[in-house]
Amino acid sequence: MPGTRKLGRTTDNRMAMLRGMVTLLLETGKVDTTVTRAKEVRCLAEKMITLGKKNTLASRRQALAFITKEDVVKKLFDVIAPDNANRAGGYTAIYKLGPRRGDGAEMARIVLVSEMEKAAAEAAEAKKKKSSKKKAAPKKEEAKKEEAAPVEEKVEETAEAPAEEAAAAEAVAEAPAEEKTEAAE
Repeated sequence: MPGTRKLGRTTDNRMAMLRGMVTLLLETGKVDTTVTRAKEVRCLAEKMITLGKKNTLASRRQALAFITKEDVVKKLFDVIAPDNANRAGGYTAIYKLGPRRGDGAEMARIVLVSEMEKAAAEAAEAKKKKSSKKKAAPKKEEAKKEEAAPVEEKVEETAEAPAEEAAAAEAVAEAPAEEKTEAAE
């Protein structure tokens, strides 16, 4: 039941913090916080998503009264609630991250389940694309080898041509020297 944990704050301060965290969760899809705060945020976020599923003027006004940004309310009613239309609760998941470095408080990440499913689907699509590229890669490598073979032959030919030219130039250079020595005698 929401509101049973005081979280070491006064009521007004606690509700302002929770409103901000619920708004951030609905805006970004995930929030890192302490475990106890995550459990409070989960209760309130699931109530907001349930309001979004009703999609009436009264429910939109109730959501606007709690959520601090109008564009997040629009996202709630237009995107998040339809994604969770066939789900009967359990819109969020809490994962423990371990102790916080500064004070050792147990940290957790609260995530919208619909966002996790989207990310998993995108990862699966990326994996399929990557595997299809690997299958196409050997064909490309064979084509590159075929193209590279004539280039290697051309390189060998050009390497031989300067060598032949250099030998001819040496022969020409040696010939006048021999003629000079014969002429001097």
